[in-house]
Amino acid sequence: MSHGYDYDLLCIGSGPAGQRGAVAAAKMGKRVAVIENRRIVGGVAVTTGTIPSKTFREAVLHLKKSAIQNRERFQRKTRPQIQDLLGRVSEVVQRESDVMERQLERNDIDLLWGNASFRNPHVVAIDDPEKGERIVTADKILLAVGTRPAAPPGIEPDGQRVITSDMLLQLARLPRKMIVVGAGVIGIEYAAMFAELGVDVTVVDGRERPLEFLDREMVDELIHQMRNVRVSFRLGERVASVNAADKSKVLVQLESGKRLVGDLMLFSVGRVGATDTLNLAAAGLGCDERGRIAVNDRFQTEVAHIYAAGDVIGYPALASTSSAQGRRAACYAFGGEPGDINQLFPFGIYAIPEISMVGQTEQELTKERVPYEVGIARYREIARGQILGDDSGLFKMLFHRHTRKLLGVHIIGTGATELLHIGQAVMTLDGGLDYFLGSVFNYPTLAECYKVAAFDAQNKLAYSAETEAPQLSEVKAEGV
Repeated sequence: MSHGYDYDLLCIGSGPAGQRGAVAAAKMGKRVAVIENRRIVGGVAVTTGTIPSKTFREAVLHLKKSAIQNRERFQRKTRPQIQDLLGRVSEVVQRESDVMERQLERNDIDLLWGNASFRNPHVVAIDDPEKGERIVTADKILLAVGTRPAAPPGIEPDGQRVITSDMLLQLARLPRKMIVVGAGVIGIEYAAMFAELGVDVTVVDGRERPLEFLDREMVDELIHQMRNVRVSFRLGERVASVNAADKSKVLVQLESGKRLVGDLMLFSVGRVGATDTLNLAAAGLGCDERGRIAVNDRFQTEVAHIYAAGDVIGYPALASTSSAQGRRAACYAFGGEPGDINQLFPFGIYAIPEISMVGQTEQELTKERVPYEVGIARYREIARGQILGDDSGLFKMLFHRHTRKLLGVHIIGTGATELLHIGQAVMTLDGGLDYFLGSVFNYPTLAECYKVAAFDAQNKLAYSAETEAPQLSEVKAEGV
């Protein structure tokens, strides 16, 4: 052990970044500990974020399917109880946490419970409410504390009428009317889920369009489908005040003068790094106004032996990328070779219906003046779509008009987040239209969308080639 420290690596946080970083260091023969301030392993991803919200979504879909089979709707007499949904969530959360805790144990990683705060750059105090304070030292430290929801201004969330997404899974009852402030990923996902349960949902956001990083056509389709289940959108609107004095209602006053009344308000306007209790100054560190920590391309902070990974360092703030960052940070810390990482990150929005994308959008390609062609497939034209009863799914691929390379894949519909990875693999291997034209896909599968969309793009290219074939000079101008 170097310099007599208790540990070679101390990971603060047991979420995807902390857990993967700890395991990677242990595999390199290092003495490792993980500090976790909850009494459950997994961080936000397991306790209040990714795993609970996606499990909640599957429970909603299961109830919806049962209701359809029984020719019911979620009306007053048939509305599900919130406990019906949260019971399944609790079960999955505990199982996933148990798996992660056993993995730490198998790799001889010490799990230390309590709140961590720096005493100096190598010394961390752990405040355990049950056992008191403990001091540990480490040669290298990985900050993987994640984020928490930003608090609504001027009002304290009470867990009953005004909540953040962290409180949503502790609700005692299903609301009749729900106001969602914030049309980001989390707000849209929960708005769609609760609407499917028969809740009257209104979404408020100061932007004119939600989910601006997604392909515009996919967002338009999502909004259309959410409106079909009676979600109301108040876009370009800002909240002026929130009043929860009435014990059964919450009143939201908009700057435009509109007034919204609901049983519950979900405030979902961004997240902030959970760094305020770490006493970063004692370690010689600082953070930005949203609690995020700056790192270099090796995940080092401004203090060379302290690393940071996961949501606390900002974009892309995905559980999948956080895992990769934690592992790479540990490799850099101890001279290991992390290997290259594919920068084609897949994005998944687990609304109902779900959306997934990889690569560039039509808007980005248009702005960059890249010539492209679109290939479209609709689930209602695919046998598997008919079998699943999804007649609204939309699948889109974008190809370079001259090189025929695949530039982006955008999907809305059943299984979008799974289906996307075929396109991601083809893009990573620098493939394009000809791969899909020459490949055979299982029948009936949603993967057939790739074949149908490829032929759609090929037909469009062939039609335009009859009137305007690119000259060699034009092709060279595109950098081919």
